[in-house]
Amino acid sequence: MAAEVHQITVGGVEVSVLRKAIRHLRLAVYPPDGRVRIAAPLALSDAAIRQALVSRLEWIRCQLARFEGQPRPSGQAMISGESHFFLGQGYRLNVIPRPGPSRVALSGSTASVDLYIRPAATRQDRVRVLQRWYRQELKELIPPLLARWQPVLGVEAAEWGVKRMRTRWGSCNIRARRIWLSLELVRKPFECLEYVLVHELVHLLERRHNQRFVGYMDQFLPTWRLARAALNRLPLAQMV
Repeated sequence: MAAEVHQITVGGVEVSVLRKAIRHLRLAVYPPDGRVRIAAPLALSDAAIRQALVSRLEWIRCQLARFEGQPRPSGQAMISGESHFFLGQGYRLNVIPRPGPSRVALSGSTASVDLYIRPAATRQDRVRVLQRWYRQELKELIPPLLARWQPVLGVEAAEWGVKRMRTRWGSCNIRARRIWLSLELVRKPFECLEYVLVHELVHLLERRHNQRFVGYMDQFLPTWRLARAALNRLPLAQMV
């Protein structure tokens, strides 16, 4: 049976209700924008779900406040002087109009990211060039991590890729052995990328987030909780 999804509002908070063939309620508030979702057993009534949400309303509001309170770097107008992040460090954007192919260059000495682009380029053109650079940089970081961690874990992903993800840092299709990583990770510190990659590879050993999964994470990457916390407290990016 396919999962059923609908919306309910509790205490002014909109919640996505996902009905699945599961035994227990699972409540989550997802970064980066604080989307609230509850997965519920197929037979559970809306009244019972609403009651469960009411009992956790204070916790939900605390999570939403945490997301709303996080600083957000500028980056909407794509003009010189804005802050853009790469591997956890902020860089000042310099838009440099010039004819010829567009490109991006990172300068560690001046903490700047130089965007060379045609004088007539629109804001969306600038966004597209910067995102293309982000994607290329992230794709260069992933293969060495896979080469390092797959032998350690004794698993191998059949495929991997990068895509924009609104509510997840990564995902793993167990059957296809395919891993996806969020493009947003390129803005976070390297250890956050490493943590998410290891997390998804561990799903090839244990598909659920149970004690066995936690045991694997503790065994292979003892510092994973620090990286997970960093993902939640660092500035949220505006990758538009």
